[in-house]
Amino acid sequence: MCPGCGRSYPRSERFCAACGMPLVQPAGSEREPTERQRRARKIKRQYAEGPPVVVARARNQIEAEFIEGLLLEEGIPCVLSALIAGYAPVVGTREVLVPQSGAQAAREALAFKPRGGAAGAAGA
Repeated sequence: MCPGCGRSYPRSERFCAACGMPLVQPAGSEREPTERQRRARKIKRQYAEGPPVVVARARNQIEAEFIEGLLLEEGIPCVLSALIAGYAPVVGTREVLVPQSGAQAAREALAFKPRGGAAGAAGA
């Protein structure tokens, strides 16, 4: 319903076509957000641009989903990939891919250290 002119509109409309006011939905008409909507609200826009980049490899699906949860809490969207000959096996390693704009933040969140480049670590 429009607070300015009182016209009614379907829930899909956000603004009154007659006066341009933002529409107000009646009390109690709010729906509980779905799991997908709750997850989408956590994603930060600055981390959601560019082609997918591999930032980690998980040994199994459980580990991959754990990493996915950690990244989502930081606002970084990710995709888990494990394609072998065109299908995703139930077991095996998974690649964790994030949009290019979120790759650095994902590596920092996971404390990612490339192999071979940082030789001579303390205590090694």
